[in-house]
Order: sequence, then C-alpha cells, then structure tokens
Amino acid sequence: MSGYKASLGDRPSARAKQVAGRLCLDFANLVGGWSEGGAPRDDRLQDYADLVAWGWKAGLLDDASASRLSGEGEVRTRAAASVLGRARRLRDAIHAVARRFERAGLQRPADLAVIAAEVRIARTRQRLELGRGRLEWRLAGARGDLDSLLWPVALSAESYFTSADLTRLHSCPGEDCGWHFEDTTRNRSRQWCDMRDCGNVAKVRRFRSRQRRRAYRKNS
Repeated sequence: MSGYKASLGDRPSARAKQVAGRLCLDFANLVGGWSEGGAPRDDRLQDYADLVAWGWKAGLLDDASASRLSGEGEVRTRAAASVLGRARRLRDAIHAVARRFERAGLQRPADLAVIAAEVRIARTRQRLELGRGRLEWRLAGARGDLDSLLWPVALSAESYFTSADLTRLHSCPGEDCGWHFEDTTRNRSRQWCDMRDCGNVAKVRRFRSRQRRRAYRKNS
C-alpha cells in the first residue's frame, strides 16, 4: 500500500493545494490556472486515476477505497473515461458559474444544467441515517461506483451556490492563476489563493519594481 500511496501522491491532482475553503471550489481549481477567457491551463485531470488521487488527497477516500476505485478504473476503462469526462465538465461548470457570480454576469444555462444533472445523481445516493443525536444525510453507493467522487462535489456546489454569501467569492489575481476561493476573513482582506504562492510572487515583484524606480531616480 505504501508504494501505491506514493504513486497517488506523485500525481499533479494530488499535489493541488486545498486552499479554496469549499470542496467544490477546490475541485474547480484542478488546473494550473484559468485564462482570462475562462479556459483551463495545465489540466490536472488527465485520466481517471487523477480523479482518484485528488479524492484521496481531499479526504474523500481512504487508502483501501482509493486502491479499489483505481483498480476498477483500470478494468472498466470505458466507464472510467465517461466519469472522467463528467468530472471535467463539472469542474468547468463550477468554475464558470463562480466566475460569473464574481463578475455579476448572467449564468449560462448549459453550466447550470451540468451541475443540476450531477446533483440529481448524487441525491439518489443519499440515505437518511442516524448520526450523533440527530438524523444525517449520508452518501451510500456500491463499492464499484466509479462516479462516487462526483457526488460530494456536486452537493457542495449546490449548497455553496444556493446558500453561501457569494460576495465573499473571489478569484486569485496572480499571474496565470484565477483559482477561486472563499474569503472568510472578518475584514474581507484575503486577496490571494495562497499568500505563500501567488501572494509571495506579487510581493517580490513589487519590491523589485520599487528597487528599479529608486535606481532610476538615483541615476537620473
């Protein structure tokens, strides 16, 4: 299992940072960045194993479940490819909807239809069960359900886009980034997807720009 875990962790999808604050937004960030036109750069969902690796890193799968799903995907290649296509469409739709909310734009029916379709599938897998002193909705499916990773993502998107404070939804202004995140700071001061990444790059660039301006004034 240790070797298998290492192979999962080596995949770009597993190394993607979980910094958005919402499961659905972290899923939408499974790219190297988003262009100004909304096109993904450096797609991190290249095959079904990438989806499994992300779910494992996000805590949706334990080691045994990840191993089982990955094995199923290798055997049922057509079904796995179909699920991968759905995953990409769901990711792109979540990004597009978030982008339009942030920019106060009109939503595209096609994007909403993608999310709605996945939500309907996820709801059929929900079971009302007894939790700690209350009833809870839980996802339950067969052991070989290759699309099980899409269910919590779809329900997260439904919950977020229908009940959250979307004025706190932002996209990172870092160069070639565009990752989405929810700003939960009290004074709404969060600007970057990750201060240690895009934020630090911007800080270094500002410092160098100031140094160049000072050098120019000194020599002029």
